[in-house]
Amino acid sequence: MSTPLPPLLRVYGAATTLLSPLAPLWLQYRVGRGKEDVRRLSERYGAAVRRRPPGELVWAHGASLGESLALLPLIEALVARGLKVLVTSGTRSSAEILAKRLPSGARHQYLPLDVPRFMHRFLDHWRPRLALFAESEIWPNAILALHARGIPLVLVNARLSPRSAERWARRPEIARALLGRLALCIPQSDADAHRFSALGAAVTAPAGNLKYDLPPPPADPALVEQLAGRIAGRELWMAASTHPGEEDAVCAAHAAVVAERTNLLTVVAPRHPDTADAYVAAARARGLDAVKRSDGAGPDEANDLYIVDTIGELGLFFRLAPLVFMGGSLVPHGGQNPFEPARLGAAVLHGPHVFNFVPVYEALDRRGGAIQLDDGPMLTGAVRDLLADAALLRDMGRTAAETVRLLGGARERTIAALAPFLPPPTGAADALW
Repeated sequence: MSTPLPPLLRVYGAATTLLSPLAPLWLQYRVGRGKEDVRRLSERYGAAVRRRPPGELVWAHGASLGESLALLPLIEALVARGLKVLVTSGTRSSAEILAKRLPSGARHQYLPLDVPRFMHRFLDHWRPRLALFAESEIWPNAILALHARGIPLVLVNARLSPRSAERWARRPEIARALLGRLALCIPQSDADAHRFSALGAAVTAPAGNLKYDLPPPPADPALVEQLAGRIAGRELWMAASTHPGEEDAVCAAHAAVVAERTNLLTVVAPRHPDTADAYVAAARARGLDAVKRSDGAGPDEANDLYIVDTIGELGLFFRLAPLVFMGGSLVPHGGQNPFEPARLGAAVLHGPHVFNFVPVYEALDRRGGAIQLDDGPMLTGAVRDLLADAALLRDMGRTAAETVRLLGGARERTIAALAPFLPPPTGAADALW
């Protein structure tokens, strides 16, 4: 028997219904800020853009780019079993990347706004056998709609920070009403399992992090070769997925090291491409030359910083950079996933703020595939020392690749936990839908 619906959840359902006429205004505001695709706004109202394919269908949802990509190993396994997979997300960047990386048999649509009639329209059309939400995605109306239809919802790759767990614990009746309606929660770690269980979720054994099973991001081999030719003879390091507040440390590191190693090129890939201009300004304030990839420029011998403000090209530059600083870690953001550069054999540098990815950073640091830096001056010293020691840099890269390989296996454990909700395998899904 389900936990009774608390008054606050009833109020939430009523409020989202009453406010739904304002949805067009909200979405147009987001269009103006570049956060919505104006050509696909109908999907945010739960409307489908293609026919439902015949057969069994699984709905998999990841909030944004990181969560969506983490689902890829699982999506590939489901398609290989003969299932169609509808993948939803809520950001333009995730839609653009998924369009390139989803396997045959899977398709993307934007997640409807969490309004009851939008969600029911979505479910009326797609009729999934099973719903999979990634990490900590809790949308009350979606959960209630799925539960009312008897569609099991499983939280996969589930994680819950201590801070989020404390917030949920202040409203235990809401936590029980929502998490208690999950068919299952498959946590990343023992700590996540304990937090979810304490809030009323049915928890299985930890499966690990699906992100560790991701293949390296793709890159066109011809483009890799072309770019390698353009930078031949230059030493290269990369600052990837950086966040506001890290510009000065990256530019300071380049300025100090280039004084000794004059052929240095620093590639910067900000987490949010619209922050590229802040890098241009920070570089020029130090007398450095910086160009943006979106302008069609460089890199050439005159460039100090080459700013990759485009979507979907990290795989290209991770294949060229032997040393990568992962951003969001010198500022208290929580870090970014170092798995992709490590898997491609890059040595990894990071700041102290990596609480979103503690297990992988601990493993990399312990085995010698990564180095933690406390501040900007330490970043400068690490870049200088590692670029001067090619043998050490190669050893770190090999260790990083081996470490993330050993951390894999979450996909197989997750599929095993999902077995009671899945039909017997029938072979690869037909891609024509």
